[in-house]
Amino acid sequence: MAKALMFMGTGSDVGKSLMVAGLCRALANRGLRVAPFKPQNMSNNAAVTADGGEIGRAQALQARASRRAPTTAMNPVLLKPELETGSQVVVRGQRRASMTARTYWNERGKLLPEVLGAFRELAADVDVVLVEGAGSASEVNLRSNDIANFGFAQAADIPVILVGDIHRGGVIASVVGTFAVVDPMDAKRIRATLINKFQGDPSLFADGIAFLAHRTGVPCFGPVPWFPAAHKLPAEDVLALADYSTDKSGSFTIAVPQLPRIANFDDLDPLRAEPGVNLVLVAPGQPIPRAADLIILPGSKATRSDLTALRANGWDIDIAAHHRAGGRIIGICGGYQMLGRSIADPDGIEGAPGVSDGLGLLDVQTVLTPVKQLRVEQALHLASGATIAGYHMHLGATQGPDIARPFAQVGGVDEGAVSADGLVQGTYLHGLFAADSFRRAVLGNVAAPDFAYEASIEQTLDDLAAHLEQHIDIDALVALAEPVRLK
Repeated sequence: MAKALMFMGTGSDVGKSLMVAGLCRALANRGLRVAPFKPQNMSNNAAVTADGGEIGRAQALQARASRRAPTTAMNPVLLKPELETGSQVVVRGQRRASMTARTYWNERGKLLPEVLGAFRELAADVDVVLVEGAGSASEVNLRSNDIANFGFAQAADIPVILVGDIHRGGVIASVVGTFAVVDPMDAKRIRATLINKFQGDPSLFADGIAFLAHRTGVPCFGPVPWFPAAHKLPAEDVLALADYSTDKSGSFTIAVPQLPRIANFDDLDPLRAEPGVNLVLVAPGQPIPRAADLIILPGSKATRSDLTALRANGWDIDIAAHHRAGGRIIGICGGYQMLGRSIADPDGIEGAPGVSDGLGLLDVQTVLTPVKQLRVEQALHLASGATIAGYHMHLGATQGPDIARPFAQVGGVDEGAVSADGLVQGTYLHGLFAADSFRRAVLGNVAAPDFAYEASIEQTLDDLAAHLEQHIDIDALVALAEPVRLK
């Protein structure tokens, strides 16, 4: 019978996702069948699953750490922010509706049966399910109809580990305060606390560990030191973008405008990891560097809205100047659509119905359609002959003269477009830069010949598992897991 253990945080970005990923790899290394689960996630960084849906990027990484193919059961509800007050609601991997925050808050309780069904589906095939909560466990104002934190834990009858981040300060108050403000029945479900992201001499926090254990009445694990290689793993939260630009003396500069609804920005991770590349995420209000060798327009969750923001920042002028000077431009998904002549949304899928003028650097037009394309793909990059293992995740169809010069072929079918001068390329393929041969074709002799991106991810996951093994009594932690009720 499978057992389960849930990890909640005193706040956002305390390291829950990384903790679960490391524990998944540690348990998989011990020969256990382990799977990750997150009832509800909010992210515009998503991954396509083996069963033809989409889930949060963190759960896909955790599945990889577990040495399992990602499935929609691992993240049954995914919220993808479209506007300031609303999100696309994805249930079991498929878009179900777009809702305002207030509407979703009122309706989310109705999704609990599907969430529990996905959880039990996973539990029927593994030894351990490691569950990740969302945001802060102490948001008592959001407790009604909750399906992400204690609402799910109570419904599934599983124990909780409360994770606190000592790096941001005030960890003792945040841990003790969580026990104080949540419902007493929820507090009773917490079996232990865990202190994460410690820097310095851990012996100096020994009294803190003892205080927390005494004050909360449950054991305190850690402190777990900061894991310096965390930046090598795909990030899910846009909070990661604050430190995303590299500060290297690389000979090749790639500039990426930071769109308000940037999506699947982990497409850029392999470029960021290249030793000879300086990746610049251009913040709002800042110009695109003139020294850029390549501009990449990334994916977007609200393409027409982000195109308006791009123009408001003057980036359209910078991009046009870069092109006139002979600079290269690659658009991915929403970025590809922006490079065309127009983007039409007749059904109001991403906002008010209408048509937006594109940047006009590709002779194509896009019409957004309700059916989302979700496919794992094997593609052939036509210019270099490189093989790409990527995925499609987009709304809309793109047509026009420049598709006669395709970017790639997928199953023998042309994909994407290239401008007549060869400087502007567009594709719907996500994950393309993870392919070493394609990345080297783009970067030329700047690329490190011995850098293998996918192998580096595997090594980092193993290093993370070893890091946790060194600083946590994993046997004692997993012993707190309890059997899953499958009915």
